Amino acid sequence: MAISYEVMKQRQELPLDAKVVFTKKKVREWYEHWHGDVYVSFSGGKDSTVLVDIVKGMYPDVPAVFCDTGLEYPEVREIALRNADVVLKPKMNFKQVLEQYGYPVVGKKQARMIRDLQNESDRNKATCNLRRTGIKRDGTYSQKGKLADKWQFLAKAPFKVSEKCCDIMKKEPFKRYGDETGRYGINATMVDESEVRKARYMKYGCNAFDTKDPLSTPMAIWNESDVLEYIVENGIEYAGCYGEIAKTESGYKTTGEHRTGCMFCMFGIQFDGEPNRFQRMERDYPKQYDYCINKLGIGDVLDYAGIPYVYQPTIFDMEE
Repeated sequence: MAISYEVMKQRQELPLDAKVVFTKKKVREWYEHWHGDVYVSFSGGKDSTVLVDIVKGMYPDVPAVFCDTGLEYPEVREIALRNADVVLKPKMNFKQVLEQYGYPVVGKKQARMIRDLQNESDRNKATCNLRRTGIKRDGTYSQKGKLADKWQFLAKAPFKVSEKCCDIMKKEPFKRYGDETGRYGINATMVDESEVRKARYMKYGCNAFDTKDPLSTPMAIWNESDVLEYIVENGIEYAGCYGEIAKTESGYKTTGEHRTGCMFCMFGIQFDGEPNRFQRMERDYPKQYDYCINKLGIGDVLDYAGIPYVYQPTIFDMEE
């Protein structure tokens, strides 16, 4: 069911208690539509932790399913392994994905464009021309089809770039689980996380029943502050890497990490500011930092892209 932009914004501005009621309604619709053959995609992060709490409160029989990629923050992985009903494993590890397909840099859409350019052939010349110039086959211009000028240099990088890691390490195991069990997924993605998720919500709403891969996103209208407020109000255990949860004038914030997807992912790092995720990793997780920067070669990739990754202590750190 298509959702207008205005309705989406109105729902995003609802108070938390109304969002919880809305989410429970969408979970119920999903559960009843599939006769209970559903599962929750559980990462151990704060968003999916809240979703599991809501779903389990309604339907304790619904399994929380965790895909153990090896890329999670240690505290997040510990929470997930301790609370998951089912643990999946991808068929390839991250090192194998990097070697076969390439590194995740800039963003998913841009990485796909860079991959096209790095694999130019007679079969995709028109696509590559679109990526370089924005000119389509019919001679018209498409800004969306063109790789941004500032990232064009990555097409000539001495390493492969790809958007494939998420598909292989996360989506494939969950799809395999769904195919084997006949269960349909519920996840905690929210529309304010990306334009892609916003567009999907406006096209299908929370419950995409009639797509190729049906999926429920009952927390789509929530934001990070809503998630943190729910955790505080309900006394829910959460991963220590987030630090403390503090209430500010603009809402609830964490004093540690804000997002805890894959530790070694470079998507969106250009927006991090400093200290960025790798600089914080050097400070807080030196073992993981050494592995990804030196063993996986991510340091070379960041060097080529001109992105810093060495932590620089501030005066406040030195005072401590």
